[in-house]
Amino acid sequence: MPHTVRVYTTPTCAFCSLVKKFLEDMGVQYDEIDLMADPSKVSELVEISGQLGVPVTVIGNQVIIGFDRGKLEQALAA
Repeated sequence: MPHTVRVYTTPTCAFCSLVKKFLEDMGVQYDEIDLMADPSKVSELVEISGQLGVPVTVIGNQVIIGFDRGKLEQALAA
């Protein structure tokens, strides 16, 4: 069964763009949660990650903070 992938972003975040490009290059579909467009999701981000920084990628039940190619690949392979 494919993983559910969510990426918490903001429009000005360079690392967010890297995560999205990585996922697109891998052919992974994801839901983008733009915190500028939907500020109500900020509390959800804090609950999931314990912090306010982006990007935060949630793959299945794994939370990856920042752009970490190795962790992203590992989570997608699990």
